[in-house]
Order: sequence, then structure tokens, then C-alpha cells
Amino acid sequence: QVQPVESGGGLVQSGGSLRLACGASGRTFSNYCMGWFRQAPGKEREFVAAISRSGGRIYYEDSVKGRFTISRDNAKNTVFLQMNSLKPEDTAVYYCAASLIEAVVARKYDYWGQGTQVTVSS
Repeated sequence: QVQPVESGGGLVQSGGSLRLACGASGRTFSNYCMGWFRQAPGKEREFVAAISRSGGRIYYEDSVKGRFTISRDNAKNTVFLQMNSLKPEDTAVYYCAASLIEAVVARKYDYWGQGTQVTVSS
């Protein structure tokens, strides 16, 4: 098992940057595909990015391609989401999640963090 814990959210102006981190307890972190999802008020949770166990395969939702970068450090049990050129529509609670299979849909993920708020002002 892993228990993700997100950090790094906050308030930023449009065009700014934030870096989210997700630390996961447990000795089997490298066995898991890690994903980032987000949920805005009144909307369903949506996929943002995912990274394979070794980091060799990466997936992005179309609206964040070229702006967001997902990476992982298995030695530190941590996955990151670098968010650049942020837009007001990126405002949401961002969740980190772990899955034993590579997936871009929330229902395939077994372990979830509590979420961190990202607010982008216009």
C-alpha cells in the first residue's frame, strides 16, 4: 500500500507557476503508476497527468500539454507536477493517486491523497 500526501498548492496569478509534490509512504512506491487529477467546484474529477512506474511513459490531458510536466523520484517516493502558464480555468483541488496499472481514468486508481487547492486569479 501507499498513502499519497500532496503539497505545494496555493494562490497564483494567471501566467504564473506552481509545483505540486506528492509524497507517498510505503516501500513499494516504485510499483505504482502515479497520477494527478483535479476537481473544480461543480465539476467531475478529471485526469491531468500520469507517469509510469519507471517514468518512461507519461500521459497528459490535452488542455495541460506543453504547460504541465509530471515527474517522479522513486528514491524519494515523490511525484511532482510542475505547472506553468497557469490559467484561471486550472483552478481546482488537485489530487495525487496511485494505481498498480497504467491508467488515465480515476476509477483505476486505488489510493488517493486529500488534495491541495490551486487557485489562479485573473
